[in-house]
Amino acid sequence: MQEIRANTVLAARREDIELHTADGLRLVGELALPPDRDPVATLITLHPLPTHGGFMDSHLFRKASYRLPALAGIAVLRFNTRGTRSPRGRSEGEFDEARGERYDVASAIEYADFHESPTLSHRWLVGWSFGTDLALMHGADPSIEGAILLSPPLRHSTEEHLRHWAELGKPVLALVPEHDDYLQPAAARERFSVIPQARVVAIDGGRHLWVGESFVRRALDEIVAEVAPGRGRLPTRVPVDLVVSTATS
Repeated sequence: MQEIRANTVLAARREDIELHTADGLRLVGELALPPDRDPVATLITLHPLPTHGGFMDSHLFRKASYRLPALAGIAVLRFNTRGTRSPRGRSEGEFDEARGERYDVASAIEYADFHESPTLSHRWLVGWSFGTDLALMHGADPSIEGAILLSPPLRHSTEEHLRHWAELGKPVLALVPEHDDYLQPAAARERFSVIPQARVVAIDGGRHLWVGESFVRRALDEIVAEVAPGRGRLPTRVPVDLVVSTATS
């Protein structure tokens, strides 16, 4: 058995993908599928603010793609929103402060909706920071089962967006670090109170960027528990033959 470390990459079927938006842009991304089975759920990830270093490889989402396909049978779709660059490449267009990004979210949902072999069923949005605003503002699609929000600042999304999710009745889980720079648990509970079905989970000792392996594991455990109930806490050690490599970045 080998311990899962910060940059351990586990087995998965990985493919580079392109998304095409309704306003004519090409976005780059990656889809990571379970190595030997169809996924039990699909995460469509929406990354932090690109003007402050956010991209599809932001560490929580990178580690989700490294681990969740093998450990929980969950597919992870990551992509760069418009104008965002990563080692995968640069998505066309320019950052538009959560306005034009509505087309980016729609293109990712459409890709997951029409993907075949395997079918990407039980689709959830997982936003982090700026990505939580995109989920709340633009992600209330009939094909989406719910939203998981990591460090939601509620900077661009308004009470109107929250009330729309309330009307839909779909689950909303907000994971709010105790020492978040923008919105802390008590204030988050008040803001999300307009969504009766929303759950706000305080992450003791946590900060906005989720730095530290213990906080990464907490986030991934909470995500798996929400989208694939009964899967239990993720293991921290795996058979050696499940390890593909230890990434360097």
